[in-house]
Amino acid sequence: MQGYINRIIQTEIQERLNNFPAVAVLGPRQCGKTTLALEIVKGRKNAVYLDLEKPSDQRKLEDPELFFQLQKENLICLDEIQRRPELFPVLRSIIDERGSNGQILILGSTSRDMIRQSSETLAGRIAYIELTPFMFSEIPVKDRKDPAEIMKLWFRGGFPRSFLAGSEKASFTWRENFIRTFLERDIPQLGFSIPAQSLGRLWQMLAHIHGQVLNSSKLGESMGVSHTTVRKYLDLLSQTFMVRVLPPFEANLKKRLVKSPKVFIRDSGILHSLLGINKADDLLGHPVYGASWEGFAMENILSQLPGWQAAFFRTSAGAEIDLVLTKGRKKIACEFKASTAPQVTRGFWNALDDLKISEAWIIGPVKEAYPIKKNVTTAPIDIFLEHVRSKE
Repeated sequence: MQGYINRIIQTEIQERLNNFPAVAVLGPRQCGKTTLALEIVKGRKNAVYLDLEKPSDQRKLEDPELFFQLQKENLICLDEIQRRPELFPVLRSIIDERGSNGQILILGSTSRDMIRQSSETLAGRIAYIELTPFMFSEIPVKDRKDPAEIMKLWFRGGFPRSFLAGSEKASFTWRENFIRTFLERDIPQLGFSIPAQSLGRLWQMLAHIHGQVLNSSKLGESMGVSHTTVRKYLDLLSQTFMVRVLPPFEANLKKRLVKSPKVFIRDSGILHSLLGINKADDLLGHPVYGASWEGFAMENILSQLPGWQAAFFRTSAGAEIDLVLTKGRKKIACEFKASTAPQVTRGFWNALDDLKISEAWIIGPVKEAYPIKKNVTTAPIDIFLEHVRSKE
């Protein structure tokens, strides 16, 4: 395995610690939160790290008020905070007593909404940041132009131990173990009494409809459960960063619009494992090939553009845009094509006219950006991101 790879959000975490008493770094298990936190702790003279999955560290918090008092000069990092939600009221009193920024760094494997249920007492005192698995912008610059490296990240996904594994076989084995551990250990530890077999079956079914419009009733019939149960399971997979539910774009048009969301497996490597694709060559001829690229590119874009609202657009007549990004009055359309010579259909152009979008991008595994029409550009992921960020 390679050594430590710098994470894009590390500087942002440092800035938030300078401006907030507490910072929460949230993301899926094994995405690199602990490694990143230890790197931050290592760079500070006064810092202490506790892993709340370790019995020895849990014992240190048998009297949390005393522990925090003894560490009042230190940055305290608490890993896997969702295991001890009762700590939040204590944290509030300690934070208010100190009255300074940069006191607490929290790591969690559930979403902001799930953490917030336990942390309402920290309202106004805490900043939230999401850490994803490795993204395209985090691999070395020289590798971003190498089709083999792009394919490696796309096929293996961004979980560090999967991406950095010594072979495709080792990467696939790690992902299989991750899926099993997530279902059999992580979900019960979060307090959910959902049968691992049922949740795993839904997860696999979602992989088969990756990038498609959700029909929860149809999924429920296949599983022998109600559509509300499907939604409950789907919400859990979403809150634990395994699945993205992309809403439809809301527009006041005199046309029939698709109103159900699309679903994506957020990590492309996990997607391929759920589908049993254990070699990169096998992906090339697989039916999920195009949808896999769509999800991979979309995750890379959304992770780097916080503050932008994301949706897809589709009419019953076939006009469609894979991703519509909005921020205030700004509106950008993205179409994803897994081709080095991408082409779009008439439905794409019709959708641009329907929504009166003046800036559109076609994102593919191409080496450089080039225009195909006024205000419509074909580009690789990094060029698109550089352009958007330069205009903010």
